Amino acid sequence: MNTYSETPDIFSISSHQKINVLSPSELETLKNGTLQLLSEVGVSFPTKKALTIFAEHGADVDWEKEIVRIPPDLVKKAMATAPRSFVLGGREKRFDLTLDGKVSYLTTDGCGVHVIDPETREKRASQKADVAMMARVGDALPAVSFFWPMVSAQDFGKTAPLHECHAGLTSTLKHVRGGTTVHPELAPAIVEMATVVSGSEAERRLRPPVCANICTIAPMTQDAHGIETALIYAEAGIPQSFMAMPTMGSTAPASVLGAIVQGDAEVISAMVLMQLAHPGAPVIHSIITSIMNPRTGGYIGDLNLPVNFIAAELAHAWNVPTLGGGSFSSDAPDLGWQSAFETGFGSSQIPLAGGELCGYMGLMSSSMILYPEQLILDNAVAMDVYTMYKKFDFQDLDVSLDVIKAVGPKGHFLREKHTRKHIRDFHYSPIFRQLDAAGSLREPREVAIEEFKKIYNTHNPEPLPDSALKEMDQIVAAADRKAKELGE
Repeated sequence: MNTYSETPDIFSISSHQKINVLSPSELETLKNGTLQLLSEVGVSFPTKKALTIFAEHGADVDWEKEIVRIPPDLVKKAMATAPRSFVLGGREKRFDLTLDGKVSYLTTDGCGVHVIDPETREKRASQKADVAMMARVGDALPAVSFFWPMVSAQDFGKTAPLHECHAGLTSTLKHVRGGTTVHPELAPAIVEMATVVSGSEAERRLRPPVCANICTIAPMTQDAHGIETALIYAEAGIPQSFMAMPTMGSTAPASVLGAIVQGDAEVISAMVLMQLAHPGAPVIHSIITSIMNPRTGGYIGDLNLPVNFIAAELAHAWNVPTLGGGSFSSDAPDLGWQSAFETGFGSSQIPLAGGELCGYMGLMSSSMILYPEQLILDNAVAMDVYTMYKKFDFQDLDVSLDVIKAVGPKGHFLREKHTRKHIRDFHYSPIFRQLDAAGSLREPREVAIEEFKKIYNTHNPEPLPDSALKEMDQIVAAADRKAKELGE
């Protein structure tokens, strides 16, 4: 007997109302700033492998300082081979994501380190079981187009990223953002798991079930393991975003445009390396700009500045997809007025910015703490954003006019068949405006916690075949052994 739950179809956010903050000439000015930084300042690549590739293609390599200066012509030539559009595959084709700029796909946020336990409500360190829990709940939510492991599998130490990928791939039918920086000798395990899920290398390259994220180091530096890991992913055709996270005032200049250009230089330098080594490798542009709190030196990630729009426009000016452009995330330490404001304000930017991958749902405190109910609340907000910005079907107007004519002056629409058929078409959140037995409004957070537990206890997406699950277990077990040998 089949006891599996049907995973609902996902919905994406239409980008047909996208706005442009900068003109083409202004975007060209930013790109020229990036080219200037790359050719005159250079980027630190502390890995001989990367330095050798750059040297073989004519870049100016300072071997002693491990700094690469890339001529503008080489940057342009390399970036011309980066694909504008490609597919992130789901376990079923209905969960495939086509990155062509027409829609924005929402993701869970990653990667926190604390969990508010859904039963005890106490804060604790995150574990692999939490990753699997959130993947399974996210599988049931239509707003979640793909799964970014929301918290770290801290019970597995240095191989945590591999176990996070494993938990995602075995707990949801959706695309998994399962690759990140690991020791380069462990990175092939990500590729192996992706191949098992796909069924073959050819299918993995056509519809990769995982993508990766490699962060740069501000200012103007690449991580040694990160960039070598990225080269392994690129060779295997695993799509990957390069994410710069400049903090204005500390790791970047106290300037929106200055921080974005610096972040762009970091991202583009990594993309150029991938294209030189493996032309046509699928890459994704990402700049997440923050600011240093001038009073405390702390981190402020949610900014009322046009950074999301500019970053997305700049990515598209380079003719590559982007990760970014609106977010549900909040710097607030707990759910309340601040988190509601930042979630609502950030998510409303998504359709206007037009980033292919965005959203970052479910985490609090600058993406550090997982409140399980927040993912349910964010899913409800996402539905409102979708409804607000979706395209209208004007064929419906003709039908509506006929109904109005039939009812006429002083009539009533309740008895019309059209009303009975379409009154449920309108989004009516099951989280908000819910009444208790006494007829009083229930607290949405209480309802969200209840809904989270219901999904977790009842939703069981169809698993991988037993043979594939066994092979996946063997892959991560072998990676754990390898990590011990490496002293990782």
